[in-house]
Parts: sequence; structure tokens; C-alpha cells
Amino acid sequence: MKPNRITACTKLVVTIVFFAIQTSLFAQLQWPAVTPTSKPWTRWWWQGSSVNEKDLTAAMLQYQQAGLGGLELTPIYGVQGQEKNFIDFLSPRWMQMLDYTLKEGKRLGLGIDMATGTGWPFGGPWITDKESSKYVAYKNYTLNGGEKLNQKIEYIQEPFVRTANGKSLSVDALKDPVNANANLQALAIDQVRFKKPLPLQLLMAYDENGKGTDITSLVDANGNLNWTAPAGKYNLYALFLGWHGKMVERAAPGGEGNVIDHFDENAIQHYLAYFDKAFAGHDVSGINSFFNDSYEVDDARGQGDWTPAFFAEFKKRRGYDLKQFLPQFFSTNNDATHLRLLYDYRLTISELLLEHFTVKWKEWAAKKGATIRNQSHGSPANILDLYGTIDIPETEGLELLRIKFAPSASNILGKKYASAEAATWLKDHFQASLSDVKKSLDRYFLGGVNHVFYHGTNYSPQNAVWPGWQFYAAVEFNPSNPFWGHFKTLNQYVTRAQSFLQQGVIDNDVLVYFPIHDKDMEPISRRGMLHHYDGVEGFDGTDFKHLSEEMLKEGYAFDFISDKQVQQLKATPGAIQTGGTNYQTILLSNNQYIPLETMKKLMQLSADGATILVYKQLPSSVPGLAKLDENNAALKALQAQLVFQSQANGTSVANIGKGKWVLTNDMEALLQGGAVRKETMYSKGLQCIRRKQGNSTTYFIANWSGNAIDEWITLSTKATAAAIYNLYFGTTGVAETRTNSKGELEIRLQLKPDESCVVKTATQKITGNAYAYTPATKATPQTLEGPWQLKFVSGGPTLPASKTLNSLQSWTELPGNEYQIFSGTAQYTIQFKKPTNAGAYWLDLGKVQESAEVILNGKKLAVLIGPAYGVRINAADLKPTNILQINVANSMANRIIDLDKRGVKWKTFYNINFAAHDAENRGSDGLFTTEKWQPRASGLLGPVTITTLNK
Repeated sequence: MKPNRITACTKLVVTIVFFAIQTSLFAQLQWPAVTPTSKPWTRWWWQGSSVNEKDLTAAMLQYQQAGLGGLELTPIYGVQGQEKNFIDFLSPRWMQMLDYTLKEGKRLGLGIDMATGTGWPFGGPWITDKESSKYVAYKNYTLNGGEKLNQKIEYIQEPFVRTANGKSLSVDALKDPVNANANLQALAIDQVRFKKPLPLQLLMAYDENGKGTDITSLVDANGNLNWTAPAGKYNLYALFLGWHGKMVERAAPGGEGNVIDHFDENAIQHYLAYFDKAFAGHDVSGINSFFNDSYEVDDARGQGDWTPAFFAEFKKRRGYDLKQFLPQFFSTNNDATHLRLLYDYRLTISELLLEHFTVKWKEWAAKKGATIRNQSHGSPANILDLYGTIDIPETEGLELLRIKFAPSASNILGKKYASAEAATWLKDHFQASLSDVKKSLDRYFLGGVNHVFYHGTNYSPQNAVWPGWQFYAAVEFNPSNPFWGHFKTLNQYVTRAQSFLQQGVIDNDVLVYFPIHDKDMEPISRRGMLHHYDGVEGFDGTDFKHLSEEMLKEGYAFDFISDKQVQQLKATPGAIQTGGTNYQTILLSNNQYIPLETMKKLMQLSADGATILVYKQLPSSVPGLAKLDENNAALKALQAQLVFQSQANGTSVANIGKGKWVLTNDMEALLQGGAVRKETMYSKGLQCIRRKQGNSTTYFIANWSGNAIDEWITLSTKATAAAIYNLYFGTTGVAETRTNSKGELEIRLQLKPDESCVVKTATQKITGNAYAYTPATKATPQTLEGPWQLKFVSGGPTLPASKTLNSLQSWTELPGNEYQIFSGTAQYTIQFKKPTNAGAYWLDLGKVQESAEVILNGKKLAVLIGPAYGVRINAADLKPTNILQINVANSMANRIIDLDKRGVKWKTFYNINFAAHDAENRGSDGLFTTEKWQPRASGLLGPVTITTLNK
């Protein structure tokens, strides 16, 4: 090389090395990249599938501009008067609309998910009695030796019909099969059983010693038993296979019909084959994920609790023949044998739901290049195993412990996403604000969700009369809602939060063993033989729920784990390794039953270095009847290896190999015995969730104390520096930090009530600007007195006349009906002089109904959705004389009240028209009404103040 080229190369190498050194020594302030998946998505209802290309494009463009990242397409019941526009599900025309939607989604950068069906659960008109949900019925007969049965072996199904809209309907007026009936949209059948004989599945004769003989083949086509009882006394059990009658709830046109038998592999294969036929010749590769709503067969009369191949599956899985135990199985005395048989039955159902439905559906989706997203809660199975099989587990609800089940499976098994059906029924219709939604979303984030789906958004034609097409159970995330103009701000907040929460892996410490075996060893409930699992529902009064609630309260980070997932664990001293991350310990919460294989695995894990925490006592037995004596003996032999020694801290410890077992009835002592850290910020009313990425830990922190926080907060992670990311305003900076006497990092944190932020730690110095804390001030707030100019800028039914206000008040208090019935946006304008010179100012809007955009001297400062309505103003943004504009949007309620009181028919929906969340909002017809409501306060109520802040 020539000398000048050598010099240039040397400089380049030095520069690269220097940059690498700088990168290793300093962390940088940086927001994660925004992706379609980091944005919030929404469930997109197609009512009646009455869609067209023009309105699809217009709607999707509105969703994209509002900051949504994707749509879950779910066909649903239709709109009255739109019958000529109904498109049958999966028909050629429907597939054309799907093709168009996928193309537009790609063009607009909107992801598309699709429900594998209409409404819920899976089912439709192509599901015959053979593939439909089943139940078991039985009759009992007695015979003495030499006798023949003088009655038919038969079971006549009791007829009944239940509708989703609550309307009376006679089953005698219906045709069998139900799909032969016209106008199923109007009938809205939720469940139907016709009066007819059920097919006999099995007839067993038991002698006095309990030995059973299968005599099913001796029953002729007319139900006559051609069998004479041998000597002795005989107890006969006849089992019949019933048609459960559950219909697809809220079905779209072309989707009405029977729900499938979830325990029969042939049923799901038959069901999905219908999609294969419809999809033929179409490119559906644009579908990101196929979706299934919660199980919800159990909300009908009686349970779907059987499947034709059950006896064969039971024998294959449990190793003995249930046919030999029907008297004990159907016994009502709840003795030990009955309960253990019942457990084995429930375990078999659980496995069938997992293997014959969930796994097969996932395999089908994978062949189409798609993932599956499923709400497993409500299922008669170990929902942690169902969630663990799904690509994207999805939760719903308002209780944090319930929310944690789906994310637990994602965390343990290394799945990137845990989703949520978010903001369902927060309040009754037209009452929930964006502030309410934001707090609900924060609860999901704290529970481990990082991919929210609003519930939801109705497709509505652009020319639909206000309020457009609505769904019966939702916050109305539609362009007809006045908050739509401010919706993007909420979506930006969610996007920032999820962009962090989708990075790295969870940083939880405790694996709480899910005691499903204790529950499945319990007697039959009023709901039937099966338990349906929905988080911690049904565990009231148990130490499992008590410990979980206490750990949440005290700031311990944990996930729930199943036996199947325990088998995948590995351990080293100080760490339990899962497919997704490491934990510190496993907690048994006073479990009575534990499978032998689980106990063996726990012993092995502790031998390899794991710490196992036991609250109160070790499990006393294996569950079920299969190999009971053998397995119980093996369990006792394993437990005999645990020789506990009392410790000074009140615990008892048994050392096994490189690990140990810790036993006590004191939760704090137990967790300390496992060296489990806690976040002390919980004592101040803060809650958090941690994720780790390399040497950095990301905290999502929410202030649910009800008070403003300005304090030093200890972080239970190894770090020397931290940055704060304000998720709402999109600002960031290096946090003020210090080290306490224990060597722990403390940061200064400012959060208003219900405010949240991300704190990201580092083990090296962070480069960037200091975080802009709001400085303390002793200045007196200056009220911006009127006159205020009030102008109505969008909404309806008409735009009221402008007003000059000397003082702020709800616009519904202004004289004239036009103000009381208005829903939309109004602009408040005022001029004010610049206050005393300061480095910055704080503008507080006081009380706002419901959200507000703040514009100062033509510059947009912020959109404020509450519950606090304040924004910082930099000194440079103020002039000697200033113009402040505040655009306030109220709710849909006042305009709806007017429609209801005038008897205007806006509730024009089939199936359920229109459900109320709260009893007080039900009219004489049992449906939602606002007739008794008074106009809701609307607008800028103030007082609006500005305060100088110290530099």
C-alpha cells in the first residue's frame, strides 16, 4: 500500500476500536424501533360480513391514521335492514373481501389476523350431529338372576331452546337439524335440544362383586335387551351419547350452527377442511395469526363432557378400563375411589382438548404459514398447558392474577408475545373514557401482556347514520366516538410501552406450581363433572390464591407453571432454567396432591442446584386411581429423602445434592429462605414488571397509590445507572441516581396518580440529557380568567352556537337543548399575558370531560386524556401575549340519550340488541337504554391555571 492509504486505514481502525470502546463504556438513550406489532391492534367485527371494497379502504385508512398496527377480522351477527348486503361466511364473495382486505392491509402496513370461525366457539352449518359437542347421560337398572329386563333401554332427550336475545321460542316450532331453519340471524339460537332418543353407547352389567360385563351388543334396534341375568344380583348401567346443542354464539350469516366436539380429532379436522375448501385458489399468506375466542361451551345448559371415543382414549392414557368402574364413577357419595376416578376422567378430557383440538388447529395454521392466538381460559383443562402450546396466548379480564396465566406460559416457554382482549366492558356503553382504557391497559402490562387487542372496533359504512354499527360488549373504539380524534395519543402511549415490553425476556423470580390436581380431586359441582379453569377462579380459600395475592401485594415477581412445563426445566446452583429465561425457585403452596413424575423432577432439579419452597407441608398423595398404591409408595420414598433441619429464621431446610428444600408456614420467611428479592416500591403504592436484556433491566412502573410520587425508589437489580422514559409524552433522560447503604441503586422518580413510565437500567454510564424532572415550586398558580371563546367544531347532531364564557362550566349547563344533546369536540380559546419569567411553567386544565388537545400560539403541546390534565410549557413557547386553544371531546353519551328519549331506533342489530352491562341501564325489554340518564358533564370545567417552575 501507499503511505497515505496506510495512514487512512490506520485511522479507520482506530476510529472503529474507539467507537467500540465507547459503546462498551457508555449506554445510550434510545427508544426501541416501532413495528406494526408494537402498536395496539383491535378486534374488527364484520357485522353480517356486510362489507364492500370502498368502505373497507376508508375504514382501514382511518384505523391506520389513528395509530393502530393491525386488525383481527371476526365476522359477527348482522344489522337489521342490511340483509341484502349479508355475505355468507367463506362464500366466494366473502373470500373476495378477505383477499381485498389482505391486499389493503399490506398496502397500509396493517397486520391482519383472522378468527377461525364466526362468533365463538368453533362451529357452523357444516357441523353435523356427528361432529358436534356431546354430553353423556345414563340410566340405572337392577336385575336378579333369571330375570329379563321388561323395559326398553332408551333415553329420550329433554327438549329445550335458549336464545341469545332472550326472546321466547318454542322448540316445537324449529326444524331438526337446526340449520334447516330460515332466518337464523333473527332466531339467535344459543342452544337447542330436540326431543328424540339418544343413541346407546354402552350397557354394562355388574355382579355382586363389582365385575362388569359389556352386554351392549345384546340390545336390538328397538332398545330391547335380549339377556337373562345369571344367578345373583346385577346392576346395569346404560350410557347414552347426547347432543349438547350448543350453537355458535353471535354467529355471522353462514356461520350459524353446531359447536364442534373439542375432544374429537375428527371433528376439528372436518371443521378445518371447510376452510381449506374455501381457501383453495386464494393467497391467504397475509394472515398473520388465526384466532379462537375462549372455550365458552360451559356457559350453556349442561356441559359438553363426552366424546364417542372416550372409553378407548381413557384406557390408553390411564392404563385401566373405566367401563369396569361405572357404579363408582357415577356414585354420589364422594368416596375416595369416586374422586380418583373423577380425577382420571378430568385428566383425560384435559389431554384430549390439548391434543385433539389445540395441537391439531396449530398444525393446520402452521401449514398456511400462520401462527395461532387463543384464549384458553374457561377450558376444562390445564390452561397453562393449552397456553403453552399456542403461539400467542391471549388473556382478558380485569383481575391481575387471572391476567398472569397467559403471559406465564409465554415467559416460561420463550414466546415473544402474550396478548389480551383489552377494554371489554370497562363500564356500560358510552361511559368509558380514554383514561379508563389507559389504566386498564397498564394492568395488562403489569401482568405480562405485551400485545393488546382492543375490544373492539366495528366495521361501519361511511354513510351509516350516527352512531353507526355497534357491538354489544365494548368500549366503542370507532370513528363515531368523539374521542377518536384523541385516540392516536393513547395508541402512541401503548406503542411506546409495548416496544419495550416486547424486548428481552421476563425477569421474574418465582415459579408458582399450579395446583390443578387438588381442584380436579374435588367432587362434582353444580356445573357438572368438569371444572373449567379461568385463572384463580375456583381457588378461593386456598393457600395457592392467598400466597399469589400476597406476593403481588408485597412486590415479589412470579409466574405460574404446570407439571408439563416443570418437566422441561433444568437447574444449576442459583438458577432454574426454562425455555424462555431463568428463575430463582419453585413454590409449592400447601398442595395436597402431586403426580409422581412431578415430584421426581423436583427432586432432580434440587439435586442439580434448585431451591424448592414448600408452604406449610409437602403433598400427601398422588392424584387419580391409576397405579395408586405403587405411585404413592414411590412418592413417600422420595419424600423420605427430605430430612428437614430447623433454622434460626423459622424455616426448615433439607439439603439435596447442590440444592435444597425450604419449608415453613411463614410466606416472608419462605421467600427469604429462597433468597427471593422483592421490589420495595410496592410499599409506596407503585407496581412494576421487569424484563432483562443483556446487562440491562427494563422496568414498567405504574403509580396506583392514588397520590403523586416524588421519591427515591430502590430497584432490585444490579445496575449503576438508569434512564427514565416518559411513555405518554415521549420524552426521556438520564435519571438522578444514588447508591444506598446496601449498595443498591436508587433513582428519583416522579409519577402522578395512574401515571406510568419505563425505567431502563445499565451497568455503565448512560450518555444523554438529564431527565427533565418537574422542579419544586412555591409559586401560586395563576388562574386564567375569562372571557373564554367557546366554538363547537365537530360532532352532532348539530353544531351549537358559539358562546363567550366569563367562567368555565359544562357546556350542558348552557341554555338550550342543543348543548345538552351534543357529542363531539368544542374549542376553548383565551388570551393571557406571560407570567413572571421562569425557566418553565406548568399548565393545569383542572377538570376535563373527557379529553383535550392543548395548542399554544399555534403550536400543539399535547393531547391529554387524563386522569391528570397538565402539561409543561417551556419558556421559549411563551410570548408577552399568548393565545391558548383547548379542544375538548366529550363522550357519545349525550347524543345517545337524546336518541333514546326521542325513541329513535339506533339499536338495529340481530342476535343481541343491545345488552347492558349494568342492571340499572336495562329498560322494560331487558336491553340497554339511556332513557333515565341525565346529560353527562362535558367540556372544559377548569379551573385552568399556570404556575411558574423553579429552574
